Amino acid sequence: MSRAFILLLDSFGIGGAPDAKSFGDHGADTLGHIAQECVKGHADITGVRKGNLSLPNMESLGLGLAAKTSTGTIPAGFSDTIQPTGIFGTASETSNGKDTPSGHWEIAGVPVDFDWGYFPHTIPCFQEALVSSIIKQGQLPGILGNCHASGTEIIAQYGEEHMKTGMPIVYTSADSVIQIAAHEESFGLDRLLDLCIKVRGLVDDLNIGRVIARPFIGTKASEFKRTGNRRDYSVLPPAPTLLDGVKAAGREMIAIGKIADIYAHQGPTQVIKASGHEELFDKTMEQVHTAPEGSLIFTNFVDFDSLYGHRRDVSGYASALENFDQKLPELMAALKPGDLVILTADHGCDPTWPGTDHTRENVPVLAFGPEISSKDIGLRNTFADIGQSIARHLNIPALKAGTSFI
Repeated sequence: MSRAFILLLDSFGIGGAPDAKSFGDHGADTLGHIAQECVKGHADITGVRKGNLSLPNMESLGLGLAAKTSTGTIPAGFSDTIQPTGIFGTASETSNGKDTPSGHWEIAGVPVDFDWGYFPHTIPCFQEALVSSIIKQGQLPGILGNCHASGTEIIAQYGEEHMKTGMPIVYTSADSVIQIAAHEESFGLDRLLDLCIKVRGLVDDLNIGRVIARPFIGTKASEFKRTGNRRDYSVLPPAPTLLDGVKAAGREMIAIGKIADIYAHQGPTQVIKASGHEELFDKTMEQVHTAPEGSLIFTNFVDFDSLYGHRRDVSGYASALENFDQKLPELMAALKPGDLVILTADHGCDPTWPGTDHTRENVPVLAFGPEISSKDIGLRNTFADIGQSIARHLNIPALKAGTSFI
């Protein structure tokens, strides 16, 4: 019996999706622009970055050629004559958004065919009735923020006032989301999580995708730092996903990082919390060594998005990609016969793009394993082809959406 692993590089887009223009993202290209900036010698918050983006292991799997399929151009510093060792291609999203739940659910065979609720780009952005309910339910003196904002910037702006007043920082973004930031010690982590659960119930009728708890620590604006105790409170997927199918077949569905939160804890049989790419990779490697036959292991490497994409940190994103790439040989060497690994993403977050939001992009689909032969799968019309391929590989009932490429 086979096993399957999804390693999701959160936000690692490889060029604008066919409908990118309607999202204001025509020309966005997370991989392409990072590679281009590296060749030029890019300077940003993390310093000066010089030299080609070096991803030899992912390039050998076909990353550069997948990007060429997406954009028509090989990324700067990549070769278009390489002979890939794995299945390679790219996929476009059919769901209506460029948010985290839409991308993940579609990967798992459930495209989102409805429109999420969003908050207007105004100050204040939340309706008065909603704010009053949040204050009442949370027994709060008030809230701070009430706007669209970058998470790190709004904590620096309001963190000290929050600690003095006890008012949590409540904000949103271009996604269908409410984020609530509060100090782990002065406000309390348990209290923050309880507040987010209450707010989840308040915004269900507004069709808001997620309520996210954003705890932080520190004593002043220059020292505030978000912690690994983030929690995402998502609505349930609208139909059974690949995760449910694995569980229903009596297999282990092992969710690492924030995967369980994204699927509202529907489907996983084991939930392994981890933060930071080092710990996430280590926890994944533990499952490579120990997960039973027939398992699905699904890991989200969120720092690509939260630490580098949203913060428009080109150099940091490049370094994180290179560090991840350097770890792949360890994983490849530990795989067992019958294992399938798929590297992919849920959307883009081009660090050279205006603003701080996600970008509507195609994503890479790189599949490999000891018994996987090289194949060019071209441009797939839906992320659901990933989930359908895994369902076939694991020999469980087919999903309602997607076409297998294996």
